Amino acid sequence: MNSTIVISQLIRLLSKDSVLLDDDSKRIYGKDLTQNDIPNPLAIAFPKNEKEIIEIIRLANATMTGLVPSGGRTGYSGGAVAKRQEIVVSFEKMNRILDFNSGDKNVKCEPGVTTKAVQDFALKNNLFYPIDFASAATCQIGGNIATNAGGIKVIRYGLTRNWVSGLRVVTGNGDLLELNYGLAKNACGYDFRHLFIGSEGTLGFITEATLRLIQPPATTKVVLFSVPDNNHFIDILHAFDVRSTITAFEFFSEIAIRHVIEELQLKHPFSETASFYILLEYESNKESDSFVRKATKECLKGKIVNNVLVSNNLQQNENFWRFRKEISMSLSRYFPYKYDISVLPSKIPLFIKEIDEVFNTIYPDLEIIWFGHVGDGNLHLNILKPSHLSADQFFPYCNEMSKQLYLLVQQYHGAVSAEHGIGLLKKNFLHYSKTDIEIDYMRAIKKIFDRNNIMNPGKII
Repeated sequence: MNSTIVISQLIRLLSKDSVLLDDDSKRIYGKDLTQNDIPNPLAIAFPKNEKEIIEIIRLANATMTGLVPSGGRTGYSGGAVAKRQEIVVSFEKMNRILDFNSGDKNVKCEPGVTTKAVQDFALKNNLFYPIDFASAATCQIGGNIATNAGGIKVIRYGLTRNWVSGLRVVTGNGDLLELNYGLAKNACGYDFRHLFIGSEGTLGFITEATLRLIQPPATTKVVLFSVPDNNHFIDILHAFDVRSTITAFEFFSEIAIRHVIEELQLKHPFSETASFYILLEYESNKESDSFVRKATKECLKGKIVNNVLVSNNLQQNENFWRFRKEISMSLSRYFPYKYDISVLPSKIPLFIKEIDEVFNTIYPDLEIIWFGHVGDGNLHLNILKPSHLSADQFFPYCNEMSKQLYLLVQQYHGAVSAEHGIGLLKKNFLHYSKTDIEIDYMRAIKKIFDRNNIMNPGKII
């Protein structure tokens, strides 16, 4: 159908104020944090409720127009990129917390609520929402669920999936489904809730989520280690997890921390630099503090760590965390090519060694930045764009590198995406983590929920 007619019908459904057509809005809302593709959406729509979502999906089916979901747009896989004249559906105006039950410890919210808003709401009610990201202030619950986002505390609390006790979704066929009703136990056949979690908007749109909350954890402390190499990452983890409750176990390289220090004009935390740094956060009490001190001495004595800093208050916790949380921001001006991969934690040292050998041998001029979540096996590898290459030259170059890197991921039975999703960027590499039979089943499932392929077309498969 003619695009002018589609736009006029969209405006009639929502109102003129709820549809943006200007180029600036299309550039802002038509993409995520990836730099690879130029957005080319037809329009940006801002529905205010579930009824309007249903009407948009019906219009899309009638006119065979693609729909791309837009949340906080903090992803790195191209999952929110609209490049084929799709309607971008922003959940910015669906940002209300709808209901709360203190007895059930469940909170219902719309998909446009930010992660931090849910965290703050929980704390005001003496409860805790444990999923956390560096982008918590801007990323949205709908996007978290659509990518099954992990974040910095997966080692303690698991993925977003673990905290979604109910969903309302509108499928690509326009059907409204209410899934699980917030129940803790439900053994009534297939749980479609878990199909939509991690589906990246390819099956339908989330219109409401019910999230589990828990009692707040004990006060936490942060320990920052300088480490001579990556050979003992898991030894360090095991030295502490036997008698302390670890809530985060992160690592980053000296090159990574150097970029943060330069960008934010910070002082290096250690007088002597090291190859890597480990940030350990744990629940503090008299017994665990004593154990951590003892374990730290043993690690120093065994020379698996060089030096150690321990936080004494919340401000020092935040100061130490900045060195980890601000890495992505500090690298953004270099247009990095980002890998978000996972292997078993026990395989991390050998895997990093093999990847480094590939890059040092074949691509010695590239600067590579390692950081990530050691405790759950999620590694973030960033390749910085050399100044002599344009973005148009650099990203195709990285696609060639990816084939070798993902072949190693496949050999380690790892995942080409640990927490950012497949989107556009990793679609051609999905076969390194999924068999042809699995991908065929994924296509079949999509066809059931989205027979006209209007939901985030071209993503994942």
